[in-house]
Amino acid sequence: MTIKAIIIDVDGVIIGEKIGFNSPYPNEKVIQALKTIRSKGIPIILCTAKPHFSIAKVFQDANLSNYHITDGGGVIIDPVENKILKKYTLDSKCAAKVIQTMIDNNVYTEFYTPDSYFVQNSQESKITKDHNLVLQTKPVMVDSLAEESKKQEITKIMPIALNPEDKPRVNKVFEPFKDELIMNWGVHPVILPLQFGIITAKGISKKTSAQEIISKYNLSFNNVLGVGDSTSDWQFIQLCKYKAAMGNASAELKDLVSKEENSFVGKSVDENGIINIFEHYKLI
Repeated sequence: MTIKAIIIDVDGVIIGEKIGFNSPYPNEKVIQALKTIRSKGIPIILCTAKPHFSIAKVFQDANLSNYHITDGGGVIIDPVENKILKKYTLDSKCAAKVIQTMIDNNVYTEFYTPDSYFVQNSQESKITKDHNLVLQTKPVMVDSLAEESKKQEITKIMPIALNPEDKPRVNKVFEPFKDELIMNWGVHPVILPLQFGIITAKGISKKTSAQEIISKYNLSFNNVLGVGDSTSDWQFIQLCKYKAAMGNASAELKDLVSKEENSFVGKSVDENGIINIFEHYKLI
């Protein structure tokens, strides 16, 4: 077995819900494990819906000087070297229309650029405060999110459903735009039951950006380990020969992973399960 690169999700994989233990940043033992593996010349590619600036400390502390997938695939960046490989921006007119439609339908909405995220003043709420804690960064507050979006390079729009039952309503609002954009869903264990919509340019996802990076490094997915905790992570895990799910992963992802060869289900994020997975594959 030769693993030459690792692709891992962030929330629910290296960041959990125990404040001070593994939230808002990974446990020190996890950071050390990442650092050790990276020192062997193995790229550890973080693959997340978060913007890179919200996990800058992780990149720096673990010396993860390689390309990473952020904004749900919207930005491929090496934050340590401050190099952007790709940024997939949304058409400004379409983005403004989506944002205004979401707000008109009372859907809390944020949009993201490579360096910031934006919230409309009239929507400031507990959701804003809770998300600030997760992102460890305050948003830029504006009077009109739709108007501001016309001036910015948008890599992601994030409508937020109040709970799983609210997702169909948000999906219905997005329905008219599905031919121009794509929306996936994610969660964060600290602020459940909120559900995060991840709207990116058509054809852009964690999967496509994973393919971009592995190609950039002239590697094969036959030598890649993929690790996640949510069903949406199957986008990139399915590409990898070596597949792993966290103990806290969704039942569906565990089932998908368990059916594959060279697979493993580790302990939960709150037990530093990623270390368990690294040990299973003899990476540390």
